[in-house]
Amino acid sequence: MTTIRHGLGDGAMIVHRNLLQLRHSPGAIAGAVMFPLAFVVLFGYVFGSAIPVGQGANYREYLMPGLFVMGIVMGVTASMIEVAGDTGLGVMDRLRSMPIARSAVPFGQTGSDLIVATATLVLMAATGLLVGWRAHNGIAATAAAFGLLLLLQYAMSWIAIYLGTLVKNKETAAKLGPLTMPLTMISNVFVPIDGMPAVLRFLAEWNPVSAAVTACRELFGNPGVPTGDATWPLAHPVLATLAWCAFILAVFVPLSIRRFARPY
Repeated sequence: MTTIRHGLGDGAMIVHRNLLQLRHSPGAIAGAVMFPLAFVVLFGYVFGSAIPVGQGANYREYLMPGLFVMGIVMGVTASMIEVAGDTGLGVMDRLRSMPIARSAVPFGQTGSDLIVATATLVLMAATGLLVGWRAHNGIAATAAAFGLLLLLQYAMSWIAIYLGTLVKNKETAAKLGPLTMPLTMISNVFVPIDGMPAVLRFLAEWNPVSAAVTACRELFGNPGVPTGDATWPLAHPVLATLAWCAFILAVFVPLSIRRFARPY
């Protein structure tokens, strides 16, 4: 119990340290504020009238669950850049030399990422409410949707930590960031996948992003949930998203902790 208590205390110290760094990153804070506004305006108002999502369906209600998931996926880049920067500057070596739990740094990083993601989701939800998005299935289902989003964020943070310790360079990490775009573009984030070519439709149907977006639409009661013959991930999106999160955590938690303990 003493070891667990010390580990939790060390992790809380890392969370505090990472959150304090936000004071010196006004650009990151501004980006978190502008992201929901820019994407809602761009896709909801500029492109929304040209994208059919069903008879009488509100495109902004269709869009908002996709933007929630897209923000989480794109947040991997920011976390990866932060970890790569600390690794390249020797901060990770310094932390590794301190008498703290080996798991404290990765758990602290994911903890701070989760806090920032929670604030971002609150901001995005408020923006969505302003433009007409609503959750129609009650408080319990809405809370479940946001809980699923935060679980996905937590799982994706572990991927970011592992990649950041591998890259060890902020510039290289930033260049790898656009690789997340195919995950969000070849999915049902912005448009229904029914009209996609066969190959792209297959990829979109089995894309974990599509499952997460469909799960949120189902829980929020928004349009875009498949009603006919659908592949297993889209027919059972909540279970599929939970399975993807469990798989990511099972793989990347031990990899990240081992990578931090033995960087070379």
